[in-house]
Amino acid sequence: MNIPQHAQAFLAPAKLNLDLRITGRRAGGYHELESIFCLISLYDTVYLALRDDGRIVLHTPVEGATQEQDLAYRAAAALKKHTQSVGGVDIWLEKKIPMGGGLGGGSSDAATVLLALNRLWQCGLSEQELIDLGVTLGADVPFFIFGRSAFAHGVGEKLIEIDVPKQWYVIVKPDVHVATGKIFSHPHLTRDSKPSIIPAFQALQPFRNDMQAVVFQEYPEVWEAYLVMSKHGKALMTGSGACVFVPCRHQQEAENIYRQVSKIYEAYCVEGLAVHPLFHVLSEPVGESSSG
Repeated sequence: MNIPQHAQAFLAPAKLNLDLRITGRRAGGYHELESIFCLISLYDTVYLALRDDGRIVLHTPVEGATQEQDLAYRAAAALKKHTQSVGGVDIWLEKKIPMGGGLGGGSSDAATVLLALNRLWQCGLSEQELIDLGVTLGADVPFFIFGRSAFAHGVGEKLIEIDVPKQWYVIVKPDVHVATGKIFSHPHLTRDSKPSIIPAFQALQPFRNDMQAVVFQEYPEVWEAYLVMSKHGKALMTGSGACVFVPCRHQQEAENIYRQVSKIYEAYCVEGLAVHPLFHVLSEPVGESSSG
């Protein structure tokens, strides 16, 4: 990947759903969700270089897709249209977050583009304005703009900051791509979980994922990964899968588990993050470095 020296680098962290419940379904097909979101220290890197011709160019499209289908490109285009900016940008994505795993890589890339370009193009949108724009791109995008551990409800756009204990996580990615649309439309999907009275970390124990049973039914590879991870702790699937994780109180414990499961699966040993690397980007003067 040939990235010019003047391009700026911005980190886009992955997320875990520590708890995920489906409380209803809207007339338009969207599902009402409740979830605890946590950022983790697994990152894509978004490189941005401003252009003076007003064009948006994505140099690293996913194979088989056009740049217009990519969330990072769509985020830049949406911000440009919404603010009537004359700015242009070159975009490169260095992907480390596995795709189709429920870790939110594409949504995180989009949020990082919005946060960074809002400053670089001097658009001046507030956090809430960026969240409102982000929800038009995808249900997970608002959380990454919010930038700290959150209890989410609605379709994911209503966010309340929540205290999550400092933890480490071991994540495995079975060799399968879960089709999110297939899971959401599945006739056996739980859609009537009782809404939470107190959105707090302890109050929601024991954690669960309402999508998990259907994914296990449709994708036995995820079920097998869950069985392996359950030998090491309280395993749970994140999002609509396919990744399965185990939380750990200490780094040493996480590293010990990682050494064992990484012999079987693509695996990650990561730390929970209190805030997004670009959390303070809205208040920084233009020209300050926010790179990772």
